[in-house]
Amino acid sequence: MIEKLKGKISLNIKGKNINRFIKKLTAKKINILSLEYKNANEVNIIIYKDDYETVLKIKSIYDVTELDVFGILKIKKNLKLNKHIIIILLISFSAFLILTQMIFNVEVIHSNKEIRTLLQDELEKNGIKKYSFKKTFNQLEKIKKKILIKYPDKIEWLEIETHGTKYTVRVEERNIVKKDENNTPRSIIAKKDGVLKKVIAEKGDIVKDMDDYVKKGDLIVDGQLIFNEKVTGKVRAEGHAYAEVWYITKTEYPYAYYEEKTTGKTKEIYTIQFLNHTFELTLNKFKTKKVKDKIILKHNVLPIKLTKQHQRQTKVINQVLTFEQALDKAKKLSEEKIESQLDDNEYIIRSKYLKSNVKDSTIEVEMFFAVYEDITDYKEIE
Repeated sequence: MIEKLKGKISLNIKGKNINRFIKKLTAKKINILSLEYKNANEVNIIIYKDDYETVLKIKSIYDVTELDVFGILKIKKNLKLNKHIIIILLISFSAFLILTQMIFNVEVIHSNKEIRTLLQDELEKNGIKKYSFKKTFNQLEKIKKKILIKYPDKIEWLEIETHGTKYTVRVEERNIVKKDENNTPRSIIAKKDGVLKKVIAEKGDIVKDMDDYVKKGDLIVDGQLIFNEKVTGKVRAEGHAYAEVWYITKTEYPYAYYEEKTTGKTKEIYTIQFLNHTFELTLNKFKTKKVKDKIILKHNVLPIKLTKQHQRQTKVINQVLTFEQALDKAKKLSEEKIESQLDDNEYIIRSKYLKSNVKDSTIEVEMFFAVYEDITDYKEIE
């Protein structure tokens, strides 16, 4: 490796009886690394740079011309010739490293302006602000813990996410549930038709059996306390009634489908645009995205500019389906529509495919669903 980097020089030598000159070089213990005869009176040789001065001293009537250099000399020559480009690249790379380690936007996501303002102030006090350097994961965790401890009655949960040169702060406000002071007596009734599967009554008398069929408005938990067929008191019924209810859905799904939709992920980055090329100053790039540019700097002569780019990540769906594939997609979409309307403790008991119709470039699928659902409703007792 050291031998390869050692400075070497390529020379062209012209003159009569060229072999005699080569012998003189050998006699002077000059190491000839390469020897190429061009003709009887001309050769090209490669020697070490350290021997070049000796060659010039003994050349006498011979013409010696330098052709090229190798090893460390070549590297130095290239560095000298391209020093301006190298300096620009080093400056650009340094600027890139600095910019990618800085934060240019802090977004607090919450509907309550008071919570947003409170968090922005606290974050700024802890060094999370515009034009500051990024914090490490451990530093962010310490800041989160500090804020949560400081505001236990206002903040339930806090997360600080890093997206390129932006912090996205998500927060959940702590809601202190006030005791319901409404003491108006009431009963629990059915909100819709179904077969009862579970009734939880903290107050009131359950008047229906499990697996009873109930219609909308039927009494399930009575708030009137009855003894010997007489009303002896009234309470405010508390509890929940769960039943198996039924739905028939119709869902359309296209055979040919294209959609580009945003995922909700956004970030703001800086880009260098040269001619028709864009270089993003970020390591985590979106594969597909929608962008909005804002020019920061622009050269008056060269086609180069620095922009601040707002990016929204997108997901592209482009597909052409067979009948079976479209049918399967429509079934899944039907289930998703039902599940999107259910709470955590509600679920689909069973489902059944009924029929389908093909219309133009879409398929219409009819499905039956039996759903375990909360059918609790209330009726005040006058």
